[in-house]
Amino acid sequence: MKVEDLYRLKFPIGEFVCPEVISDDQIDSWIRLIAAFPSKMRLLTDTLSVAQKNWRYRPGGWTIKQVVHHCSDSHINSFCRFKLALTEENPTIRPYEEQLWAELVDSLDDDLTHSLDLLTAVHAKWFKLLKSLTEEQLNMTFKHPASGEIKSLKENIGVYAWHCNHHEAHIEQALRLKGDFFSSN
Repeated sequence: MKVEDLYRLKFPIGEFVCPEVISDDQIDSWIRLIAAFPSKMRLLTDTLSVAQKNWRYRPGGWTIKQVVHHCSDSHINSFCRFKLALTEENPTIRPYEEQLWAELVDSLDDDLTHSLDLLTAVHAKWFKLLKSLTEEQLNMTFKHPASGEIKSLKENIGVYAWHCNHHEAHIEQALRLKGDFFSSN
């Protein structure tokens, strides 16, 4: 498999590119996308067999079930980062080893119910919080200790709207390819 094919499997919608100017309409669109994500995940995964939940979206990538469990872990972390940025001045957030989390027993569980329920709850709270943010709050920031990057909340809304689409595309890809990356599907 060619390097560019592996890249397309890893990033089926491309990498996140933040617009230079983030409009109110763009923020509203991103927030609506974040709000709809748990329902989309349920629709994609509710009728999957155990075998299907174990299909990978790319060679060496996560299984569908790991993607779902990762989304609940990641979005809980992101929600907490928003709260930290709103209550502290440019806090340094706590990163986590998502690859290692994806190998823990709860991320290998074939039952997606708890992660989907968690996504639904976190996104309901997150939506309410995001819709309430003022322009001043949207410009509040946090710092990532590994990269030293300072990110505004408005940019991070875009990152997580992309993250939703990114992992939805992973699941759709795994289902379309049936975990077989080398056939002519």
